[in-house]
Amino acid sequence: MFETALTLNDLVFLAKGAGVTLAITFFAVIGGTVLGLTFGVVRSHISPWMALPLTFVLDIFRSVPLLIQLILANAFQAIAGLQLSPFVTSCVVLALYTSAYCTEIVRGAIDAVPTVTRRAARSLGLTWGQDMTQVVFPMALRVALPSWIGLTLSVLKDSALVLWLGIIELLRSSQILVTRLQEPMTILLITGAIYFALSFPIARLGGRLEKRWQEND
Repeated sequence: MFETALTLNDLVFLAKGAGVTLAITFFAVIGGTVLGLTFGVVRSHISPWMALPLTFVLDIFRSVPLLIQLILANAFQAIAGLQLSPFVTSCVVLALYTSAYCTEIVRGAIDAVPTVTRRAARSLGLTWGQDMTQVVFPMALRVALPSWIGLTLSVLKDSALVLWLGIIELLRSSQILVTRLQEPMTILLITGAIYFALSFPIARLGGRLEKRWQEND
């Protein structure tokens, strides 16, 4: 018969860790999307040579492992006397990391809009802003959405690395319980189920949006 020492308080402890994971993911994705949208629009409208400094910086965030970025950022902010909490540091680093990938998603989606369509819009008297908001963004959004959903799910899982800064998120919560109860299989199964429960609605929402847009085409 299955027996476990896991109590209701332990499940609440895991739920609190899941809440921290969601909070970090939320701030990282929002910040990364805003920065990625800005950088993506800039990169699609200037020459590759002019975009070289920005491309170089974003390549650093894409190339260096996230764990190294987190540890270095936490050390540098302490040396600089910024006194940021590990939670804020994690959100900032994850947002920059997310923006590096989101920039390429936005740039690719904008470049996917046919040039003929954009020229036709401008020939009708639309300003640059009207062209972007009424023509380019609606079309580019459909191209970018699947990749953005995938990026969001990736950030949700990568947020587990913030445990190295001492943050008790979902994975760290499970490790604490494993150490105390010595029931790794049970606790990791529950932790995996919680990660699935957090990820599944995001994936389903993206799928439903794609399906609705295809029906309206």
